[in-house]
Amino acid sequence: MRTNNPYTPPLGRTKKSPALKELDRIANIADREKHPNIDPRFLAPRLFYDNNTGRFTTAVVEFLRLSGHQAERIHTTGRPIDRRKTFTDVLGNRRQIGRIEWVPTTGTRGSADISATIYGASVKIELKIGRDKQSEAQKNYQRAVETAGGYYVIVHTFQEFFDWYHKTFEQ
Repeated sequence: MRTNNPYTPPLGRTKKSPALKELDRIANIADREKHPNIDPRFLAPRLFYDNNTGRFTTAVVEFLRLSGHQAERIHTTGRPIDRRKTFTDVLGNRRQIGRIEWVPTTGTRGSADISATIYGASVKIELKIGRDKQSEAQKNYQRAVETAGGYYVIVHTFQEFFDWYHKTFEQ
């Protein structure tokens, strides 16, 4: 049975893009430089994928950090408040009443998934997988970023992000 181990390839994916292979390579080189006293055979391999939003976000953020830039994942989901109570009834059975409520985020509606600074420029990166589309709040956020002189990019794969990065910043 497959686990959610980040070192095992995801189901249904047999081929990695050249960009993901390059990220694997530079991440493993960075690990060897960070731990020079450990035999490289004993370092766990760093493997990246872009088949779901979490892995895709990790790959982009790690690539930017390894390239010497600042990058961070932005969470805008709010936070849960657990209002459940557990008690034992007269028959000795454990019961639970109440529910979990969500408090809305205090962040900006429509914020991009990743905020980065690349060569001094403000960059917002929105990740879309499958049929995911930009919401109206995200379109408004994009206009605000671009009006202020920042970069806003929507990418669907790590290869697409990698190509955009090199076209935009590595000239």
